[in-house]
Parts: sequence; structure tokens; C-alpha cells
Amino acid sequence: MALTRDFKETVAARIQGDPTFAQALLDEATSLFVQGEPESAKLILRDLVNATLGFEALAEEIHKPAKSLHRMLSASGNPTMNNISAVFAALRRALRVEVV
Repeated sequence: MALTRDFKETVAARIQGDPTFAQALLDEATSLFVQGEPESAKLILRDLVNATLGFEALAEEIHKPAKSLHRMLSASGNPTMNNISAVFAALRRALRVEVV
């Protein structure tokens, strides 16, 4: 079943309006990576980037092309540990949270 645009907009609005929800998503992405589910983690990170920084600002911050970041955070993307670490760090700063 394909996700509708309304669903993605709802998630983005919730991320923007509810810092606790945004932090919970970041925590979940971290947990998924550690538990060996990087595909799901990357999709959560993609939603967080779209709702907060945006791919253009993220690209500037971590010095990577936006198009590469889109590919990295797709279900089939294969980011390096350095790149994924940079994405997590940028999101932590944008959300003003710590990962526990």
C-alpha cells in the first residue's frame, strides 16, 4: 500500500509541532540501526530531515550533495558510517536533543 501525501504531511506537521514526538522518532531510528534494521531507520531519518532541516540545508551542513543524501536515506541507500553519523548529528542539533 502506497503512502499518501496526506500521511507524509501529517507526520511532518507532528514532527514540527511536537518535540517529544520528533525526539522519539530519532531515538527509534537509532534503535533500529543498532538492532540491524537500517532500511527502516533510514526512512525515519528521511522523514525527520524533510520535516526539520530539509535536504538542501542538510547538504550544506554536512558538505554532501542533496541528491546523494536523498539516495543515502532511501530504503535501498547505502550510506557510510561517517555519513550516517553526520546526519544523526545534524538532526540532533536541529531538534536540540540528545540521543540516549
